Amino acid sequence: MMLPLLWHPEALEDLEHIVDFIEARNPRAAQRLSALIRDTADRLPDHPYVHRPGRVPGTREAVVHPNYILIYRVADYIEVMGVLHARQPYP
Repeated sequence: MMLPLLWHPEALEDLEHIVDFIEARNPRAAQRLSALIRDTADRLPDHPYVHRPGRVPGTREAVVHPNYILIYRVADYIEVMGVLHARQPYP
């Protein structure tokens, strides 16, 4: 059974801020990164445990790009909790 995928509102804000920042400098790169992050999230229901355990208990981390990490948790659904630059302090 595939679990539903939900985006936490803060995760959507993270994604929007990242894409806006990159878009101001390189619109094509921003579009590619946005698609890569969304594609990674969309594949989570197929294999929710394929990515490494997160630094916060109960979370997992998908390294989408060397600079960007998708933070999510698996419960009765998959919740994308954040999208972070690898150099951002976390947790």
